Amino acid sequence: MSILERFKKHLNLIEYPDKSASWDVAGVLKNGYYKFDVKGLKKTSDSTACKEGSLSTKADKMVFEFHTKWVILDIEELHQYIKKHKLKDINLEDLISRLEWNMIIDK
Repeated sequence: MSILERFKKHLNLIEYPDKSASWDVAGVLKNGYYKFDVKGLKKTSDSTACKEGSLSTKADKMVFEFHTKWVILDIEELHQYIKKHKLKDINLEDLISRLEWNMIIDK
């Protein structure tokens, strides 16, 4: 089962983009309707897990899957943080502690 299939179980009123888009699925999570980037992590040549993103994305939230939880970050806040600190590579644990809007959902 894909990461998208696993994550969408947490959504109501699910929609998909009509064509290729920078978001993968939209729906209601908790009390808000959002477009989500639900692409999985990739391994780099040094075996570090990473997720690439774009500053021009139309997604509202970025989703990360772990063994026991989902971590969801607000993309607008993430982009502001990246621009302010002129970052290229970011540690997820640092983001969780530094960003105001994030959501953690237990599996």
